[in-house]
Amino acid sequence: MSTGTDFVHLHLHSEYSLLDGACRIEELLDRAVQLNMPAMAITEHGNMFSSVVFHDAARKRGINPILGCEVYVAPGDRRTKSGTPGETANHLVLLAETKEGYHNLIKLVSAGYTEGFYYKPRIDKDLLARHASGLIGLSSCLKGEVATGIRTEQGHKALQAAAAYRDILGPGNFFLEMQYQGIDEQQVVNVGLQPIASDLGLDLVVTNDVHYLQNSDFKPHDILLCIGTGKTVNDKERLKYHGDQFYLKTAAEMAVVFKDFPQALANSVRIAERCNVDL
Repeated sequence: MSTGTDFVHLHLHSEYSLLDGACRIEELLDRAVQLNMPAMAITEHGNMFSSVVFHDAARKRGINPILGCEVYVAPGDRRTKSGTPGETANHLVLLAETKEGYHNLIKLVSAGYTEGFYYKPRIDKDLLARHASGLIGLSSCLKGEVATGIRTEQGHKALQAAAAYRDILGPGNFFLEMQYQGIDEQQVVNVGLQPIASDLGLDLVVTNDVHYLQNSDFKPHDILLCIGTGKTVNDKERLKYHGDQFYLKTAAEMAVVFKDFPQALANSVRIAERCNVDL
């Protein structure tokens, strides 16, 4: 699998990431065809509502659909329903490598709603360990457990979290995720991920946490967030994606941003090549 400049999007939200993702699947895949993208993942927030629609539409276009989910992971037992919303769920990207992995992902996401729901549908590490076969994990965004440990200057917690996910998912199945959309904290996290990768024998991978199709879509996406959170655009305390970089970047654009990390770019292709689920 070669795209000229090697990169595949592995962290992406469509309109099925309700009131957060702004990519329409048909438009998204048409753009992927224009950019000669051989594969793409969709990783909705806590659900797999788009999986079948995405799979079928991608196959028709000759694109390998990577089925995944950005799950919410409870800090302890998923059945413990207490704490403030922002502290009760860490993000984790899971990708189905095999049909078994796809079925395990369905079980995890379903249990998130039926057993772990507290503001968000949550799983926990114990449940993940029981349904880890056939799955590949990425450490996710600034709200991932590893990134949170780094940005809050609790390096030991970041290391422990990364080691736990490595052990749960198995050798070669957990990757530390680097992102940069112009946010200073992301630079801090990206620097902090490197010694963890070295200490634990983990590989880095690059993603762009795509939420809209073109960079010009950032303002409509911001309004969508306001609708979803019940806030006004002028509310300074509201949820906001800073900048206009959470779009479907080309492989060449990603290569510019991460020019010092060619292996992390190439790892996105390696992961994509491993993921083959046909429904």
